[in-house]
Amino acid sequence: MHLPHVLTQQVRISDVTAIWLMAYSALFSIVNPLGASLIFAQTTLGRPRAQVVRLARTVGFYSFIILMVSVWLGGWILSFFRITIDALRVSGGLVVASRAWALLLAPEESEARKERQVFDHDTANADNDLGDRAFFPLAMPFTVGPGSIAVAIALSSGRTLGASAASYIIGLSLAVLAVSLTVVIFYTYAERIVSSLGRTGARIVSRLAALILLCIGIQILFAGLEGFVVSTLKHMRQLNLLD
Repeated sequence: MHLPHVLTQQVRISDVTAIWLMAYSALFSIVNPLGASLIFAQTTLGRPRAQVVRLARTVGFYSFIILMVSVWLGGWILSFFRITIDALRVSGGLVVASRAWALLLAPEESEARKERQVFDHDTANADNDLGDRAFFPLAMPFTVGPGSIAVAIALSSGRTLGASAASYIIGLSLAVLAVSLTVVIFYTYAERIVSSLGRTGARIVSRLAALILLCIGIQILFAGLEGFVVSTLKHMRQLNLLD
């Protein structure tokens, strides 16, 4: 998206709200701060409360930066590699849908993978301060992994709700901010979440979020397929193949 052109467009609160809800649901489902907080609680077990709070804020800040870069520079990256929006929608929709399907069937496998990412790194760096691991592996790839980045770029690739570019990018940016704040809150109170929900309760919520993510992935996929069909029919008309 070209920034000067975006800034001159009209912004509707209703459009921003609708886009925010769609983007927040997708990002929340793929980031899964609830499930990640269970592992975060194990990582920070026995640490002073002040250190846990500071670490949660740092991880949330890094997550915000990573997702915002993906949202704002996603279009430029596509242009650089000459990737069409429809191609990204199809591939991104497939990635999101497959990821959601895996989470829907077996969220415990995702938890086990994240545990290995964190604890394997902890074993190799046992003498380092926990704050040194705020960016890697806690922020990336533990909190914001390749799937989250792919979703952010896919969401920024085009407007699917009939909104202006300005409304769309504002809604996406607010969704990224909201997800990052959600990460901070869930990580800050990770111990309370563990004691209240436990792994079973968290997995139930994770499956519900995965179902929403699956629907969003399919929607992105079909938007890309529709774009391919429309462009193909337009090209065929230009060649007089439909007469």
